[in-house]
Amino acid sequence: MTNPSRPGRLLPEQYVAGILARDRYVLSRAITLVESQLPFDQALAAQVIDAVLPHTGGSIRLGITGVPGVGKSTFIEAFGHLVVNQGHRLAVLAVDPTSQVSGGSILGDKTRMETLSHRPEVYIRPSPAGSSLGGVSRKTREALLLCEAAGFDVVVVETVGVGQSETAVSQMTDFFLLLMLAGAGDELQGIKKGIMEMADAVAINKADGENQAKAKTARVEYQNALHLFPPAPTGWQPPVLTCSATTGLGLPQIWETVQQHRQQLTANGWLARKRQTQNLAWMHDLIRQRLEEQFYQHPAVQQLLPGHRQAVAQGQMHAASAAQALLRAFANLK
Repeated sequence: MTNPSRPGRLLPEQYVAGILARDRYVLSRAITLVESQLPFDQALAAQVIDAVLPHTGGSIRLGITGVPGVGKSTFIEAFGHLVVNQGHRLAVLAVDPTSQVSGGSILGDKTRMETLSHRPEVYIRPSPAGSSLGGVSRKTREALLLCEAAGFDVVVVETVGVGQSETAVSQMTDFFLLLMLAGAGDELQGIKKGIMEMADAVAINKADGENQAKAKTARVEYQNALHLFPPAPTGWQPPVLTCSATTGLGLPQIWETVQQHRQQLTANGWLARKRQTQNLAWMHDLIRQRLEEQFYQHPAVQQLLPGHRQAVAQGQMHAASAAQALLRAFANLK
């Protein structure tokens, strides 16, 4: 039975029952629900998230980033087979680049991870990045929780990785893996110091064939660079590893590193502290998002915005003055 007020929508308890029963169809519908911008859907999604929350938190949350061309999708496919072969259920939340012209997303991850997507233990969900910072969809956190409630004990979040701030990745995952290439300078890879500092491990991909010698050299260089950063409060020292997604070389060592990281942070209490911090950051992000939405939907702002935009663009009005005027209108201040 569907919700009579919204044809095609399930009742909250139906979403919850289907997710906990590991119904992939219901899971997909629930993620579509949380991605919706409709007020009715957002309210319903909040009910579903609240209901499944006690069944979340048990997965290994793994963020993977790296610029296009580093082989993220090929790596995730090979790495995913390794994880599943060890008895795990894997969900991949692949954030696709969104066209700045049409607003559409490529959504090609199921094609790029064709063999992995056919495995019954694997769930791959592409979602458009939109204008979200770091290429992470605003709704990725909710999708992650839904996948955990559906019994996936390893959740991978793949980001666009275009050199923007990847803080959003570290604020929703337990382990942040940075994929690099050998023989390409930082300026080409778009890797910034801040991203290196957030990495729990660096893996130099495509370390096969003629690239093996370059990869070994790059490994030493990156390891020396990491030693220059202040030690992490968790006590974890990020290693630099080499791997090849095409041959499988080094993938078991990366998975072992992920597990060692989890064991260490669980034992010293940092995993729980990290997730508490992430939850608070999520709350503040949502506050900022809701305020921004309400700001641009405010009638007084909508009335003033076109004129102020034009005045600022033409240099007739200072940006700070325009912003202050719009904020005063939003707050109904004289």
